[in-house]
Parts: sequence; structure tokens; C-alpha cells
Amino acid sequence: MKPLVAAVAVLVAQGRFFMKQRHLLAAGLVEFRYHQKILAGIPLRIHVNGTRGKSSVTRLIAAGLREGGKRTFAKTTGTAPRVIDAEGIDRIVHRLRRPSIGEQIRLLNYFAKEKPDAVVMECMAVQPQYQWVSEQKMIQSTVSVITNVRPDHLDEMGSTLQDNAMSLSNTIPFNGKLVTSEKEMGSVLEQVSEKRNTEFNMVVGDGVTPEYMGRFPYLEHRDNVALALKICELSGVEKETALEGMVHTPPDPGATIIWKLNCNGTHNYFVNVFAANDPTSTLDIWHQLQEKIIDSPTCIFLNTRDDRRYRTNQLLSLIYTQIKPDALIVRGEKLGSKFHDYQQDNPHIKSVQLPYKIGIKEMVAEFSKFKNYYIVGIGNMVGWGEKFVQDLKKYRV
Repeated sequence: MKPLVAAVAVLVAQGRFFMKQRHLLAAGLVEFRYHQKILAGIPLRIHVNGTRGKSSVTRLIAAGLREGGKRTFAKTTGTAPRVIDAEGIDRIVHRLRRPSIGEQIRLLNYFAKEKPDAVVMECMAVQPQYQWVSEQKMIQSTVSVITNVRPDHLDEMGSTLQDNAMSLSNTIPFNGKLVTSEKEMGSVLEQVSEKRNTEFNMVVGDGVTPEYMGRFPYLEHRDNVALALKICELSGVEKETALEGMVHTPPDPGATIIWKLNCNGTHNYFVNVFAANDPTSTLDIWHQLQEKIIDSPTCIFLNTRDDRRYRTNQLLSLIYTQIKPDALIVRGEKLGSKFHDYQQDNPHIKSVQLPYKIGIKEMVAEFSKFKNYYIVGIGNMVGWGEKFVQDLKKYRV
């Protein structure tokens, strides 16, 4: 009798299990159909991915589309996550928990209720499988952007540049359009686009004239502007109209800005390049900056992270072998013997190492030792860097 009772109990338990699975499947199907209805209410969906420039390009695209009369909403996820409404007003995204790509679905739901013509979303996923889910299941973009491919997030995206390109290609849509300014890995992105029946568009910043770039009140990248202009063109907005919107939109918090500072009575200039935390992007901005600060003395302020020592060594090598400033300030500890070797081999570069606990007043005191220098902040924006930039505003002239 007991075996029979046990067998019946097992069958009942299995029945309950399968019933629960059926309920979950039904709920999932309902949610899927609801999400497809949301997407159908957003005619133009633009998904911005890439190694550098995602937040800036997202802002530029949204500004150009708004100027062209399209009701456009946007969301950035970079240095400081923002939601940008149809009037161009941005609001900070306050999170009660760790960032999750599920945030994108909630925002798409919110945007759809506002009856938009277009939505521009910066990709917030890093791991390849989550990039795939973000595009193919969540946003299903009509137009995708891959700004560039640089060696970054090597643990998650692979150790080679081609690995990075393949990871980023997860956000290339099926039967849509791709716009990129990536040259070296462009062929990889083009091959993936062909397999997905997606139109491939390559743009280069060379087509954006210095006159255009001079209209921006901050230091913007030509490739970023070229990408945004191409997206606006594909969306039916004329170049001059789109550019008018772009030059008047507030820059991203991580944008390259130049401030004149009063540092305890001495004047210097601070250039915020913290957001460009890889060597290639940093050097690109340095060359662009050189056009503006010809013959001016320079100081690099390297803000390091203790958990990114490999990146710190890369940037130190870049500073001493290619940038070659007049002075260097490093906020960081345990820099190793390589840093001291660089100091000994380059005595003409005045190098100072400061601890992580240093505050704004102590940093300004260090800046005050210079006069009419361009002090260029590189390395890392998140956390201390962002707070430092906010506190430094008090010293602007």
C-alpha cells in the first residue's frame, strides 16, 4: 500500500510542476506579445553600441532628430546615466539596485506611452550574450550604431580586437541598417551585416569640416558628429538642420570640456578627458587638443584605479613615450617599478604621485604650482573622477 501512496504523491507533484510550467509559459507569451506591441509603437529605434563615444553619439543623434521635428526620447548609460525627453531635458537615472539590462524594457515601455517618433538607446550590456539579448529581444533596432572597436573589457569581450568586434556585432539587427566609423574592424562588422540582411554604412570624420567642429562649445570628436549626421540623414533630417540641434544640446557629463580655473590665485586650464580611459581614445583626443593649445605648457593628471593596473601601465607608457607633457600628476598607489623607471628616464617631465585619499583642496593646491598650464585629466571618470569634476566647478573663472 505504501508504494502505491508514494507513487500517487509523485504523480500529483509532477502534475503541479507541469501546471506551474504551463502558467509560466503562458505568462511569458503574454509579456512577449505586450513587448512587441510596445516596439510597434516606436517607429524609429536606434541602438548605440561601441567602445568609446556611445553617450555622446546618443545625445547628438537625439538632438539632431529633435531639431528635424521628430518627437525623440533618448537614454544614455555612460558616466552618469540620463533619460532625455522630447524637449531635450535630461534627468538622472536613479537606481535602487545594481544596473541591469532589464532597465531598457521599462524605459521602452515609458517612452512608448509618450507616442515618440524615435527612441535612441545606448547599449548598457558588456558581456556578449547580454548584448545579443539587448538588441535581438529587447530593442530590435531599425538602425544600429557601432561607434568604434577598441581593446576594452578584455575579460568579458575577448583578448583580441576581432573578439571585441564580434562581441559588439551582437547589436547588429536583422533586416535593418548599421552605421559605424570603425575602419580596422569594419570588414568584420560588414560581414555580420551581410549575414543578417542589414545595410552597412561606413562614415569617416574627415567629411566634417573644422568650421562645423568649431561651432561646438566643447571638444567633440569628428567621428561622433559624422555618425550622428549620417543617422539623421537616414531618418530624413537635413545636415544643416541636424547640426543646428547638435551644437546647442548640452554635452554629456563625460564630454571633453575646457575650463579656465583660478587655483589659489594662479590661472590654469582644465581639460576633462577622464571618460576616454583607453590609450587609443586618449591619444586621439590629445592630437585634437594639440590643435587648440599650440605652444602652451601641459600637465597630464592621471586618475588611476587600483583594480585596473594593466590599464594604468598602458596609460603611463602612452604619457612618457608619445604624449610627453611638461608635467605629470598621478593619483594612485602601488604603481610599481615601471613608474619609477619612467621617472628616471624622463627627468624633464616633472612627475608627482599622490595617494587615493587626496581631496579637492589638495588637488587644487597642486594645480596652483603651475601657471597658464593646460591640465588634462585622463584615466577614469567613475566615482572619484566624477565627484572631482563636480567639485572643481567652484574654481572656474
